[in-house]
Amino acid sequence: MSPSDHLPACQKNNTAEMALTPLSRNALKVMLRQVSKHQQIAAASSLSKIGNREVVGFGLNGDASYIDRVDFPMPAIRFKENNPDIQALREKEKGDWGKLTLEEKKALYRASFCQTFSEMKAPTGEWKSIMGITLMGASFAVWIYLWMKLFVYSPLPDTLTEEKMQAQLKRMIDLRANPIEGYSAQWDYEKGDWK
Repeated sequence: MSPSDHLPACQKNNTAEMALTPLSRNALKVMLRQVSKHQQIAAASSLSKIGNREVVGFGLNGDASYIDRVDFPMPAIRFKENNPDIQALREKEKGDWGKLTLEEKKALYRASFCQTFSEMKAPTGEWKSIMGITLMGASFAVWIYLWMKLFVYSPLPDTLTEEKMQAQLKRMIDLRANPIEGYSAQWDYEKGDWK
């Protein structure tokens, strides 16, 4: 008695339909082989890039790469490649840390990490170049404006001189232009002066 004999008739039909035909089985095998081949190529590619460095964690986004970041302080690989000196220190590290000298501890740290947190947080001075480029751009814009004012724009009309503007204001007051909210509303016609 097979396990499918205990199933209701509607489920027996579904399991029969779900069974893979030989053609679809072969297609699935080919696809799985191609996927595994791509994974092998990707793994070999990342291993060739990291060289002889030890993979020690998941890393940022799962990449086998080294990055110094304050917000993600544990890179996936060590900073330096393994060499006999580092290997000897790593073996010594497995014992009592009290027996390690300060220089050996620093060498172990520098083999795993490029920078300390204080070095990562230290100001870089990059703001100086950004400020310099910004000020050069602003001065260039001022020079372009002055050049355009001298050689491109036509001179201002004479109606914008101080005397002509005063005459225009006097004429607006005499004509009682805009008496509710304008200049005429602010003029006292009995005294002949501003309110």
